[in-house]
Amino acid sequence: MAEARIIDGKAFAAGLRARVAEGVAALKASHGVTPGLAVVLVGEDPASQVYVRSKEKALADLGMNSFDHHMPADLGEAELLALVDRLNADPAVHGILVQLPLPRHIDTARVLARIVPEKDADGFHVVNAGLLATGGAGAIVPCTPLGSLLLLRDTLGNDLKGKRALVLGRSNIVGKPMAQLLLQQDCTVTVAHSRTQDLPGECRRADILVAAVGRPEMVRGDWIKPGAVVIDVGINRVPHPTEPGKTKLVGDVAYDEAVKVAGAITPVPGGVGPMTIACLMLNTLAAACRAAGAPVPAEALA
Repeated sequence: MAEARIIDGKAFAAGLRARVAEGVAALKASHGVTPGLAVVLVGEDPASQVYVRSKEKALADLGMNSFDHHMPADLGEAELLALVDRLNADPAVHGILVQLPLPRHIDTARVLARIVPEKDADGFHVVNAGLLATGGAGAIVPCTPLGSLLLLRDTLGNDLKGKRALVLGRSNIVGKPMAQLLLQQDCTVTVAHSRTQDLPGECRRADILVAAVGRPEMVRGDWIKPGAVVIDVGINRVPHPTEPGKTKLVGDVAYDEAVKVAGAITPVPGGVGPMTIACLMLNTLAAACRAAGAPVPAEALA
């Protein structure tokens, strides 16, 4: 059997960013509105700092406004909530992103709930989660599941109807919204997790396998149905096998094994990762379009 087709998330994300840039220019021309995203970073977590810088660069590249709020780690919860309130009230801000994780002394759920749903660029608010679960119009979809769905549509010719899909992982950020998106595509969906009985057997039944469990290379090659499409959401840093003292990124799927069995697979890095920021840009544009009464990009509607 031939090796799997490699799903190039980096290339797809570049195309999506180009389409978002066109949408930004069109919204400016038609309504005089420049989409704006406020990014709030509390503390100095190195990984968060890198991620926030990449978001801010993407906003500049696409012609959007970036409102950056880098706050000290000892910022009080009341001060953070007050900042969110100001951003909610600012008409130039169409999306708000509070970078996670927050320091332990801050209640993350309370902060995320304070963001008005129409500016919830990450799609984490319970109102957006509820709209997604009920198929309601106007839901802002979490970026990683949305990016994964766009890659699946591109790989399978936009027709997912009747496919048996397994989502490995049940987080509110990826697993649960991913399952809802697949249900809306008329897939038959199973959500599996660490307590699932016969997990390898469940995986082998899936035409579509989305791995989002956060365990390095947990899904082995013999867990995969021959010809299945594998979307590996995992980003895990592990010791480098041949270079002592260094690390490498791996997914939740044992790639070298899986590529010999699957029909198509996302690599790590270069698969789902680039789609997450591209979809954040898409969500921000969509929020600005809704605020201006302009047509929303179809890709943001899941």
